Amino acid sequence: MTEVGKILLDNQVQALRRAATARPALLSLILGALSATGFAPLGLWPVALGCFAVWLWLIHEAPVLKPALLRGWLFGVGQFAIGINWLQHPFIYQDAMPHWLGYVGVLLSALYLALYPMLAAGLAWRLASPRAAGDATPRVGIAFVLVFGAAWIVTEWLRSTMLSGFPWNPLAAIWVPLLGVARIAAWTGTYALSGLTVAVAGTLILAFTGRRRVPAATFALLALLAVSGLHLEMTAPQLPKDYPYVRIVQTNLGEEERPTPDYAENSLRAFEGAEAGPHRENPRLIVWPEGALRFFVEDGYPAEYYWRGLPGVTRRRIAALLGPRDLVLSGGNALQFDAAGTLKAGTNSIFAIDSTGSILARYDKAHLVPFGEYLPLRPLLTAFGLQRLVPGDLDFAGGPKPRTIALPGFGNVGMNICYEIIFSGQIVDPAHRPGVIFNPSNDSWFGGWGPPQHLAQAQLRAIEEGLPIIRATPTGISAVIAADGRLLGSLPLHKAGTIELPMPQAATPTLFSRLGNWAACLVAAAMLLLAVAFRRSSR
Repeated sequence: MTEVGKILLDNQVQALRRAATARPALLSLILGALSATGFAPLGLWPVALGCFAVWLWLIHEAPVLKPALLRGWLFGVGQFAIGINWLQHPFIYQDAMPHWLGYVGVLLSALYLALYPMLAAGLAWRLASPRAAGDATPRVGIAFVLVFGAAWIVTEWLRSTMLSGFPWNPLAAIWVPLLGVARIAAWTGTYALSGLTVAVAGTLILAFTGRRRVPAATFALLALLAVSGLHLEMTAPQLPKDYPYVRIVQTNLGEEERPTPDYAENSLRAFEGAEAGPHRENPRLIVWPEGALRFFVEDGYPAEYYWRGLPGVTRRRIAALLGPRDLVLSGGNALQFDAAGTLKAGTNSIFAIDSTGSILARYDKAHLVPFGEYLPLRPLLTAFGLQRLVPGDLDFAGGPKPRTIALPGFGNVGMNICYEIIFSGQIVDPAHRPGVIFNPSNDSWFGGWGPPQHLAQAQLRAIEEGLPIIRATPTGISAVIAADGRLLGSLPLHKAGTIELPMPQAATPTLFSRLGNWAACLVAAAMLLLAVAFRRSSR
């Protein structure tokens, strides 16, 4: 590098250092908010990388641990307040609580979720910042970057487990528009890819402050471009004449957000209308969204629970839509009673119904949404006027963990309802690997940001497990996702329509599907070992 180039770079470093010392707390908050634009629907991943790079610099420059923790927490507050802004939307449709409470909910959620970036920042500063060892004029080293990446892996995994878990918008999700990068998750999993992303952002700081500025930045850029250029798409095999198809129906009823008394009937009629006309002769797996059936379809309940319609009649109406080898998978609800016949809970379920109107199987959602499908500490919180976001006083009960159901003519199908799909390493029964995953959801309450973020996370699950995913939603975004994360077909927000495609095929089990989140542990451990090696070599 020429002397002029060195002077320019040194001037940039000094400018960045002045910014870090002027308003580091405010700058951390702003950087966090801007980093949220890297997620769907905006997808500005270069902005997110740049924000993380400057934030790592701010953490590195903290003189003691306390400001490092504060900067980490404020960054998280900014990122989550913007990234999960859609959480306020459901409050608009719950008239039992003030609608403005939704904004309070977003803020409180952001204040809590920000603890995890704070923990990552604190670990990185304490374990790898030279300032923690008393060096007053340190350079950012590769060891600090690697430790930060490892800390991010640990804390993002913790976010998925603590207090029932909420791993929404893992950092790795910024790579979904670049599937070549996102496919690294097939080996490492999402949390490890997030940590590697932090490390990539750290190399941008090395480009300005490290001893090997230009080579570090050049290597990072070339590696990123090389990976993003990979195309691992499977070769489509020749399909037999009788190959099964999948058909997704998205009705986009305006009543979905605020159901009317006639909604149960109107919903079923909309699905009946979507099946009018000639059908192909191939067997079809027809899939409807979460909660599509507003009539109870199981027999054996007390008569007062069938005021919306008799279950046998509903099943016959569904059977009339099907060819002899067709099946319907639909979201609906079931009821649970105690030994005395008293209603105790409901379930958020998937029903498999065949052309005779028989229920072949039922799956009950296992990972329920707190404050959505049940109200924690109900006696206490209701005293303060709080209710769950789904209207009603009856809480849902959880079913067993991930389940695979064998469907005649269609093979083994894994079941995940709505946000169960966001939990990396928890969506498949490892003893009974399915050939495809069905993920009915209802994202109609989540504004314009929630549905594309949900879809991006489903694409990451397909990549991790090497399994195609079928997403059915009432108002979008419905999609058929290939086992390598590609969208084979999709329906946009707020548009009625159908998708009918050959049943997508599974890929060979991935490394992540065999190791689960132990893969993330191995990547984190490798980054820590490399950090130790670099630290020793620099002495």
